[in-house]
Amino acid sequence: MKRQILLALVWGAVLFAHAQGKMEPDFRSPFDFPLLLSANFGELRPNHFHNGLDIKTGGVTGKPIYSVAEGYVSRVMVLHGGYGQALFVTHPNGFTSVYGHVVSFAPKIQEYVRKYQYEHETFVCDIRIEPDVLPIEKGEMIALSGNEGSSAGPHLHLELRRNDNGDYVDPMPYFRKYLKDDRSPVASLIGLYPVKGRGVVDGSSRRKLVGAGNLKQRFTAWGEIYTGIAAKDYMSGTSNFYGVHSVTLYVDSVQVFRSVTDEVSANENRMINSFIDYGEYAKTRRLVMRSYKAPGNSLRLLETDDARGIVTIDEERDYHFRYVLEDNFGNKRSYRFTVSGKRQDIPVYEPQAKRVLHWNQTNVVQEPGMNLIVPKAMVYEDTELDTRVVSDSGKISFDYVLDAGPAPLHGFCPLEIGVRRLPVADTTKYYIEQRVGKWKASVGGTYANGWVKATVRTLGTFSVQTDTVAPRITPLGRGTWRTNRNIRFRVSDAQTGIASYKVYVDGEFVLFGLKKGVLVIQDPERIKKGVAHRLEVIVKDGCGNEAREEYEF
Repeated sequence: MKRQILLALVWGAVLFAHAQGKMEPDFRSPFDFPLLLSANFGELRPNHFHNGLDIKTGGVTGKPIYSVAEGYVSRVMVLHGGYGQALFVTHPNGFTSVYGHVVSFAPKIQEYVRKYQYEHETFVCDIRIEPDVLPIEKGEMIALSGNEGSSAGPHLHLELRRNDNGDYVDPMPYFRKYLKDDRSPVASLIGLYPVKGRGVVDGSSRRKLVGAGNLKQRFTAWGEIYTGIAAKDYMSGTSNFYGVHSVTLYVDSVQVFRSVTDEVSANENRMINSFIDYGEYAKTRRLVMRSYKAPGNSLRLLETDDARGIVTIDEERDYHFRYVLEDNFGNKRSYRFTVSGKRQDIPVYEPQAKRVLHWNQTNVVQEPGMNLIVPKAMVYEDTELDTRVVSDSGKISFDYVLDAGPAPLHGFCPLEIGVRRLPVADTTKYYIEQRVGKWKASVGGTYANGWVKATVRTLGTFSVQTDTVAPRITPLGRGTWRTNRNIRFRVSDAQTGIASYKVYVDGEFVLFGLKKGVLVIQDPERIKKGVAHRLEVIVKDGCGNEAREEYEF
């Protein structure tokens, strides 16, 4: 107890000193070799900004990772996707450093995690750890680099988060001294967007995308418009491309928009879908950053005046647009183009869908046998929604088409669908299926009083289905299990996915991890070589269907 009190007092004093501005964070490199990046902070990703630096490890795993500052291990995550295996070290300088996709932890940390996993008989875990359990020195080896989770190649994902509010902070200012960069960002596209019913570009209400090399042409517009730009940054010594740290738009030398990707919260991350031209991304995967802030978009990294980046073209003259792109090292590049004001008719905007989702209020969408609630701030601006019911007397429920075009939802929205008949007596086997084109997946759900309820974060076609089929288990390399102990199983489930799994050898739990559809033993040394064993593997899907297989080797 005395030790805990003393530690708390020391930490409190250090944190107070930082709060008073008496100490500046000083981070060392996480590696003992020169750093090259494969991704930077703020890079545009599906549904989120990249929240850290991806540091190359030469195409291999197993590089020692060192703590960038003193502190303590405050959290460990082991996941199937995402970070894979991640380590959080909280520092007295106001930040927590996060190390993702690691292949293993330092021995004392690994021992702590393994103990938890065996006590709880689980591979997946999210462990919060008290300050006095695993103290860490600056420069102490804490993990080995890997390629775990949702990773496309060996690297270290390094984050900095604020201790007070959990915000993701750009690590680049603190690690810039370990990097070199004399290359400027480069744009590929410029977009001109008329506001619906309030503006036109070149006589049309449709957007116009132009290659960055074709900006000498003159554009005409009238009314309210905004613009966008697609651009990438580059760094010395690599062929990778990165997100642009700062984008500033001037019209007639007046700043009308600026974005600076230096800090973002977890709740803001998905607002990237409003920052970009989401329709263009959904169709072509091209990322155009809109110089416009939708009324329901509260991203702090976007800076506009009261017009939210909208430019009013109401004089028959030339309007001079200039984009300035800048990276973290002060490298800049500018792009200029001219929009000529030309008086022309602006077509009246007439919604084509029968419903509108309003960004600033709760929306209740109902069809016979279906209720969807879209709470306030779940869309970023008023959005057309078309709904359609497809009936089939032989199905468990109607099919409900909920079409908002390419418009994204910010968060999960409650959806319930009525069940018209119960072909399966066990109501735990019912779930809601979502379809978009040929793609389909379970969004889960629970049955109660004739309805199946779930939450959804994207729209499409929804219906109630049943899953009564257990997952499939296929042993891999079984003939060599006794000699090399590399025990693996391929597991799959066609409907609701793998929800849980456990493996027992001679009646004792043995830790396995699910990696890219394969169960892989984590501690083969627990299996004695050259003797007979009995193994039992149990796998459950999202509707509780269980597959259980036994093997001897």
